[in-house]
Parts: sequence; structure tokens; C-alpha cells
Amino acid sequence: MSVVMAADSRKTETPNGVMTTLASPTQGGAAGQAMWRVDAKPGMVGPVHAFDVELVWTWLDGSAVVELGGERVEVGPGDTMVLPADVSRQMFADPEHGFVSIVAAPAGARAYNPSGVSEPDACDLAPKDTERIVPLWVR
Repeated sequence: MSVVMAADSRKTETPNGVMTTLASPTQGGAAGQAMWRVDAKPGMVGPVHAFDVELVWTWLDGSAVVELGGERVEVGPGDTMVLPADVSRQMFADPEHGFVSIVAAPAGARAYNPSGVSEPDACDLAPKDTERIVPLWVR
């Protein structure tokens, strides 16, 4: 059994918000799953991206519009989405409140640009062109 105390959670800040790693292969006794909290800034527009595995998102607070494979869905507190592997996605946070979510994924989940081209304003932590990366909060 492993316990990750709140004080030991790993926080990664991006231009869009803060990802807090709750458990991952390097945190929580080499967990086989990764779980993190997303605190998205109000009005944030996330990058278009995909993951090579299924992710499960549950919204705790605030709201968002999620564009998944060309379909737009509005979500809020208590809603859960299962985002399939290899499907393009983009998230838009509530302009006044942002959102808070918990996300679960298999260990080693890799993010990538579905078009194979980096967005011109991509942050330093984003995958570059065709590379596939395990984000810091999933490691």
C-alpha cells in the first residue's frame, strides 16, 4: 500500500492552469494508473491534442465545453466523460470560473498533436510536431 500525502502532491503549472499529480508511476509506489487534478484558469482554451490511451475526466467544479472528434459537449460538476484513445480533443473553460477536474489514465499515457504539427503558441511542455510525450503530471 502507498499513500501520497496532500503535501507531497506534484504540481505542474502551464499557461492554462495547474495539474496536480495525485498518483503516477513515479509518485505513489509505482502506480499502474495516473491520476491528476486539473485546475483550469477561467476562459482557458486548451490546445488541440490527443492521447494514445483512454482518459476518464470527472468535473468537480466550474464548467467547460469539450470538443471531441468534432462534437461539442458542455460539462459541469458531477459530469464524467470517457475520452477514447486517438481522438482529437480541445477544452474550453468557463470564462468566469474555469473548472476543476480529476483525470485518470493508464500509466505511460502519451499526448500528441493529431495533425502532426505543433500549434504556433504551444507552451514548452507541449509535444513538438509528431513527437508523443508522457506529460509531467502523468509520469
